[in-house]
Amino acid sequence: MQADLVIAGATTPDGQRVDIAITGATITTVAEAGTAPSAARRIDAAGKLVSPSFVEGHIHLDKTLIGLPFIPHIPGDTVAKRIAAEKHLRRTLTMPVEERGGRLIEQVAAFGTGAIRSHVDIDTEVGLKGLHALLALRERYRHLVDIEIVAFPQSGIFKDPGTADLLDAAMREGADLVGGLDPAGIDDDVTGHLDTVFDLAEKHGAGVDIHLHDPGPLGAFELRQIADRTKASGLEGRVVVSHAFALGMIDPAEFARTAKALADSRVAIMTNGPGPVAMPPVKRLKAEGVTVFAGSDNIRDAWSPYGDGDLLRRAMIVGYRQDFNADEDVAHAFQMVTALPASVLGLEGYGLAPGCRADLVLIPAGSVPEAVAGVPGGRTVLKRGKVIAG
Repeated sequence: MQADLVIAGATTPDGQRVDIAITGATITTVAEAGTAPSAARRIDAAGKLVSPSFVEGHIHLDKTLIGLPFIPHIPGDTVAKRIAAEKHLRRTLTMPVEERGGRLIEQVAAFGTGAIRSHVDIDTEVGLKGLHALLALRERYRHLVDIEIVAFPQSGIFKDPGTADLLDAAMREGADLVGGLDPAGIDDDVTGHLDTVFDLAEKHGAGVDIHLHDPGPLGAFELRQIADRTKASGLEGRVVVSHAFALGMIDPAEFARTAKALADSRVAIMTNGPGPVAMPPVKRLKAEGVTVFAGSDNIRDAWSPYGDGDLLRRAMIVGYRQDFNADEDVAHAFQMVTALPASVLGLEGYGLAPGCRADLVLIPAGSVPEAVAGVPGGRTVLKRGKVIAG
């Protein structure tokens, strides 16, 4: 049977040279190079690296300022001050979320990202407007990316009374996961905050993704509390803690105790390879059985003027910060923007085998370490078997 498309002579992440036949939106054959069936269209990969599309584990589509003239960064040395600065800036913006977020989606899709988990602010000032914008973006751009939405209480839950009800409404109206933020540092109520988040998750049959910036032993305590609630709620494998700086700030004994709790409850950790703050130690956590994956976090917004959404560059940043130099370690950084977040997000049909979705990226490099180290452009991107960038 003739395929719709053959990618000929591509190099897989494990070093095999293959032909990939695609029919419709699905990979039908992965065979030794030179043996693919005939096809209506052919792409000569000439040894380029082929991978399933990148998976964005943590982004904020509603916050980006892309599409606007460059706005100078507003300083703020605490999370609370950054929240206040962002709210002030948000009130002055004239370009809607649908426009700014759409431009960012187009940008990350062209880099090779095929699936996104985006947090969206839910508070008593913005209400559900951001959620409605992201639901519209999800529908409009479904030909480029798949979008999963986290209802995120950026201003806290108890610090911003009424937010709990808004989170409940957001879950009813289409959000996929319940978010949280610094139970101690923002809400000053670890038990109350986590009880609210996990009660909402149980009510809606949803997963959880909590921002946690709280440092040191305090943050480690909160991580163990999250792990306990995950097991009690039967949510093993459906809970993520984003950032978790505390894991890079505690002594070995407390680290071991906390990592064991996370592994036993299958709570995953997201890191963006942050600059001036502590970072979860990826290899140590991996050795303890904890999944750590990567995301871009803020992309040119009120929190940071940096970032472009290129997850290959993000893998390089993570590898650089974690002193990943050996090929196997660099390859793990690549997995942190591909297979690992795909598993955490529960993406079906992700991979390079027959029957998998034809969501692929061709990278001008001969191997994964070369791609991560060099971050080459000139990529060819496929979504559901159709070339969307190249």
